[in-house]
Amino acid sequence: QVQLVESGGGLVPAGDSLRLSCAASGRTFSSYAMAWFRQAPGKEREFVAVNWSGGNTYYAGSVKGRFTISRDNAKNTVYLQMNNLKPEDTGVYYCAAKSGGFSNARQTYPNWGPGTQVTVSS
Repeated sequence: QVQLVESGGGLVPAGDSLRLSCAASGRTFSSYAMAWFRQAPGKEREFVAVNWSGGNTYYAGSVKGRFTISRDNAKNTVYLQMNNLKPEDTGVYYCAAKSGGFSNARQTYPNWGPGTQVTVSS
């Protein structure tokens, strides 16, 4: 089991940037695939980005080119840099972790943080 805590959310105008952080417990952080999901009001939780072994990354089409996922294994932390934010990026952003490699499927992630709110005003 790994415990996750997100931070860095807030209220920003469209076009601005935010950087989310997710601090993880555990001694095997570097072996985990770390992902970000988000959930808008009234919608299902959706995949945003994932970072797995060797620094591999994969993004949802809606954020590709605007968001960057990265990790610092020495700090047990994964980041989500969000640029050129749009009102449709509004939602609660969740950090998730799983052992092994790539997945963009919500149900494959057993470990979740409580989430951080991101609100983008038009």
